[in-house]
Amino acid sequence: MQKSEVLVIGCGIAGCLVALELAEKGREVTLIASGDSEWESSSALAQGGIVYRGVGDSEDLLSSDIHQAGAGLSHPAAVAQLVALGERYLQDLLIDKYQVPFERDAGGTLCLTHEAAHAHPRVLYYRDQTGRAIMEGLLKAIRKMPQIHLKIGYTAVDLITLSHHSKKITDIYHSPTCVGAYVMENATQEVEIFFARETVLATGGMGAIFLNTTNPKEARGDGVAMAYRAGARIMNMEYVQFHPTAFCHSSERRFLLSEALRGEGAELLDAEQRPFLERYCDRGALAARDIVARSIYQEMLKSQAPHLWLDISFKPADWVKERFPSIYSHCLSKGFDLTREPIPIVPAAHYACGGIAVDLKGRTSIRQLYAVGEVSCTGLHGANRLASTSLLEGLVWGKLCAEDIAEELQQGGEYFPPIEEWQMSEDPIDKALIQQDWMSIKQTMWNYVGLIRDQNRLTRAVKMLQELKWEIDSFYEKAKLTPELLGLRNGIQTALLVTQGAVRNKRSLGCHFRLN
Repeated sequence: MQKSEVLVIGCGIAGCLVALELAEKGREVTLIASGDSEWESSSALAQGGIVYRGVGDSEDLLSSDIHQAGAGLSHPAAVAQLVALGERYLQDLLIDKYQVPFERDAGGTLCLTHEAAHAHPRVLYYRDQTGRAIMEGLLKAIRKMPQIHLKIGYTAVDLITLSHHSKKITDIYHSPTCVGAYVMENATQEVEIFFARETVLATGGMGAIFLNTTNPKEARGDGVAMAYRAGARIMNMEYVQFHPTAFCHSSERRFLLSEALRGEGAELLDAEQRPFLERYCDRGALAARDIVARSIYQEMLKSQAPHLWLDISFKPADWVKERFPSIYSHCLSKGFDLTREPIPIVPAAHYACGGIAVDLKGRTSIRQLYAVGEVSCTGLHGANRLASTSLLEGLVWGKLCAEDIAEELQQGGEYFPPIEEWQMSEDPIDKALIQQDWMSIKQTMWNYVGLIRDQNRLTRAVKMLQELKWEIDSFYEKAKLTPELLGLRNGIQTALLVTQGAVRNKRSLGCHFRLN
């Protein structure tokens, strides 16, 4: 059994910011990451950049772009909070405090790039590795903080709540309250109780439930599934954003091709390597992500092509290598030279606009439980996220969440109930079954709950996923718990939540596009 003042589950920009801000206030924080290293997060993979302020820009213009991209569903208070605080927090924290080396011109002025659906160039970046540069600054600071206990290779199994786990039977009369989590050490597969006065879910997204995704394998909706089982409010799950351009090569995780490529002039080409987007949308390659992704998908269906093309080879080769070094190196390693030829692309599941419902400080519907970053639904993104707002959302809500937790901790008092130790089953795991079940989930989600949906596809998906969930739950109850089995259990639950949300919502909006 372990105890800390705050347990943060997830090691991306939002989770790290919460941990750092609280540690600076003298609070003890346990920060856990389920991957093999602290770098396995969507934040570290982010290429394009983070929203700042452009020349001639304003809060009103940024707010308008967010609302327009979000198809009118963005929460006005969340948008107002981001545009009011985002620039200041970015300057104070990432630029001044953690010294993230965003690109500057010869005179030292910050460089800004233009991305789709933005009225102005307003995105700060570091080459094509913005997320990694940000995470380097945050992780460097975390390693210097003795108040932060960073645990790599630890996976949260379930949240511990008074109503579900306390052996004191009258605790059911308390308001729904979280007091920590059961946590597995991946290497030993032992499950331990981690008590905390405040718990923060920062587990990232859920793209791994789809066949094609830019997300790391850990992005299977762990936080959403745990929160759902604990009784938290979940919302807007049907709004899954597909990035228009992911490098298409073999069956590996789809390598993200930053929207900044199109912002710098890259062209989308059809199967015959001819421009085609003007047939689908007025703004061409700089239309909102949902529009561009659907246009690519429809063109692929029309031509029966396995992929389309992205071309920036008409730009100077040295400039391309300097501006997009990571993308250039990755494509070259797979046999494609970005400076000489078009490269194959497909849309891929990229970002969850929905998740655990939270308020303006990251508080969920369960006491002492917060959620920040992609796992949460602040309402900022509405039905479709505006490019490069996700890192900024993690920064703003991470900072405000930490401030709110610090105030709560000052109130004093803690209650950790008597609970049962984790009971481990001993039946061996059949890895072939896990692999097959995952392929069933990914194929079902891609084919029936993907970029274009209809009632028949969704109805079939619900039936298939419900049957599969019953099989997985039965398997889970009998088998020895492993990280792979735990991820499968969370993945099927998340897939069902997305599909059920899509069934309920009969109206096409943003990245939830229904034919009927």
